[in-house]
Amino acid sequence: MTDLRTDDFDFDLPEELIASRPAERRDDSRMLVINRAEQSITHAKFKDIQDYLNPEDLLVLNNTRVVRARYFSDDEKIELVRVAKESPTLWRCMVRPGKRMKVGREVVVGGIIGTVTEIDEEGYRVIQWTEEIDEEQWGHLALPHYMQREAEDADLERYQTVFAKEEGAIAAPTAGLHFTPELLSKLNHTFLTLHVGVGTFRPVKANLVKDHHMHSENFVLDAEATQKINQTSRVVAVGTTVTRVLEHLGQTEKKGALTPAAGDTNIFIHPPFQPKIVDALITNFHLPKSSLMMLVSSFAGRELIMEAYRQAIEEKYRFFSYGDCMLIL
Repeated sequence: MTDLRTDDFDFDLPEELIASRPAERRDDSRMLVINRAEQSITHAKFKDIQDYLNPEDLLVLNNTRVVRARYFSDDEKIELVRVAKESPTLWRCMVRPGKRMKVGREVVVGGIIGTVTEIDEEGYRVIQWTEEIDEEQWGHLALPHYMQREAEDADLERYQTVFAKEEGAIAAPTAGLHFTPELLSKLNHTFLTLHVGVGTFRPVKANLVKDHHMHSENFVLDAEATQKINQTSRVVAVGTTVTRVLEHLGQTEKKGALTPAAGDTNIFIHPPFQPKIVDALITNFHLPKSSLMMLVSSFAGRELIMEAYRQAIEEKYRFFSYGDCMLIL
């Protein structure tokens, strides 16, 4: 295969199709359905997803919980996004503007002093606080920049899946946002955990896809979920985060023979990658030239994905985190 270029995954998106707020009801989202065997594209509602699934299908969802990762200094001159919490008082942060935060510099949040002790290879600042910060009082959700607004009280509930449990994500596993408790109760499902990091917002800057360096994220697949996955005939991954975990494990283990695991993955899924564990995928619409566009293209092929996106734009689907979704069968 000719080396794919990042520009091969580009498309023009009218700004008005970017969803800055969620649908009134979670399951009111529209759902574009790609049938790979038939090479067809149809349009549906997410609430009707059962019509496209078999009773024995197993949905695998990511039960990570979004934390308040965004903070501002008391003088409002410094913005911090916590990418890792080494301890209650030792954080690894992305900061703006970075030039003001050299090693030894101090920042004050909620009256508590933090000192930059290190700048790591990713450019993140390691900050030591004199005491623990009250996250409920001073923390904010780090909404994606393309929403072009600050987080509101309503986001504390809607930018969280109804099954969110394990704290640690910076961004929501957005394919899961469409589920209501009622709908989920009707579907055969299980959970794994992958804490979505700030890397999910990072664009692919390399000209050639193969030259992109993928970010790493922490995951857990427990014994109960492993057993269910091994016993099912069809695995339906709810989101790219679930896909990354299962295909990471699929590099060393065979379908039906997964074992419980925990660790980090930096798997980069792009054509001509062939999924080994995931049989079907529910996913939102992704940013142009993003690693997630490349991932979904591994499932349906670049040409069919690009045609699906063309139709989604024509039909005025809502895009990105609070937008509509796609089902790849």
